[in-house]
Order: sequence, then structure tokens, then C-alpha cells
Amino acid sequence: MKKLKIVHTLLLSLIGIVSVFMTLSVILDLFGIRAMEGNYVLFIVYANLACGIIYLYAAIANWKNLTNSFYSLILASIILIVAFIAFVVYISNGGIHEVKTIKAMTFRTVFTIVMAALSYVMLRKEKQQK
Repeated sequence: MKKLKIVHTLLLSLIGIVSVFMTLSVILDLFGIRAMEGNYVLFIVYANLACGIIYLYAAIANWKNLTNSFYSLILASIILIVAFIAFVVYISNGGIHEVKTIKAMTFRTVFTIVMAALSYVMLRKEKQQK
């Protein structure tokens, strides 16, 4: 159980740091990353920034209180699902986008749901042990 918690925390930390760095780099046009991203969709960038911050919070909360980690990951999942639905509507209305955004949103949404599920499993096991 301890190893799962460590891996869970490290993955959330890694994806959180990368997400926050990349999204702020696009928003603030740091290091020429905005140009490399091509036709980015701003509301997706903001959703990714919010989720990156939530991942970092969930990683910290994971050590202290699994309940907070679980609920924060549920919130991130909801944000991503709503953003993904809005993105599909945006695309169907002829919005300019990159195909890699679809792949990235799919990965991020699945990753977040899996992390929430793992958090739930760890929370249940912790409550059973008490």
C-alpha cells in the first residue's frame, strides 16, 4: 500500500509540474512554447492549468488526507470532462485546433480518472485498516 501511495504521489507531482509549466508557458509566451503549440485552444489551456494545480494539491494531500486527494481528483475529472465536451462542440462548429490536443485531452482525462480511482481504492483500504 505504501508503494502505491508513493507512485501515485510521484505521478501526480510529475504531471502536475509539467502541466503547470507548459500551460503557463503558453499563456505567458515563455521560451517560445506558444509558437510551438500551434493552434491551441485557450479554454483547454486554462482547464489544463487548473488541473495541473489540482494534481499538485492532490499529491500533497495524498500524504496527509486521502479524502481530500480523492475529491480534488474528482473535481479535476469533472473539469476535464466538461472542457472535453466543450472542445468537441468547438471542433464541430469549425474551431481551429491541433489533433494533438484531442490526444492530450484523452490522455489527461483517462489519467485523472485512473488517479481518482486509485485514490479511492487507497482510501477504502486505509479505512478498513483502522
